Amino acid sequence: MADSPVPDSSDDSPAPDAPDEPPSARRSGERVFDVTNRFIRGVELAAAALFALLFGVGVVDLAIQIVESVSTGAITDPNTVIGFIETGLLLLIIVEVYETVVAYIEQSNTRRIVRLVIYTGVIAMVRKVIIYRTSEYAAAEDALFAAVSYTIIILGLVALLYVERSVGYPLQE
Repeated sequence: MADSPVPDSSDDSPAPDAPDEPPSARRSGERVFDVTNRFIRGVELAAAALFALLFGVGVVDLAIQIVESVSTGAITDPNTVIGFIETGLLLLIIVEVYETVVAYIEQSNTRRIVRLVIYTGVIAMVRKVIIYRTSEYAAAEDALFAAVSYTIIILGLVALLYVERSVGYPLQE
């Protein structure tokens, strides 16, 4: 009975008891998938463009701040310089987030995306450490708690980066 019209139950269909979908339903599902996929791709591209615009505006703003501080003489104030460093590191965070979005758009290697996220975290925490001032906290215990928290987070990020770089095959950038 090799030519029997009885369906073979040894196929790899996901739901053996469910009737086969008609071709029109499959095409409809594919169309919905295509539309939603294009929508997600468009949102990703818009996010990348937004981060690129933010970076451009930030660079112009930083340049204006530097020119103004040079003309007023405030460039010699250490707090002003720390403000420039803080802004510069914020711009680097924007670049790393942009790179992460681009990696998602390009459907890059997951390890590359993870590495970008870790780099973003490291830059963000270094920025927090640079602008850390005990005078901004109500009590000395609050400042100590923040400092210990920053230290733990930075050590965790460094450990993650070390593990990511030392385990597995080298990442092709």
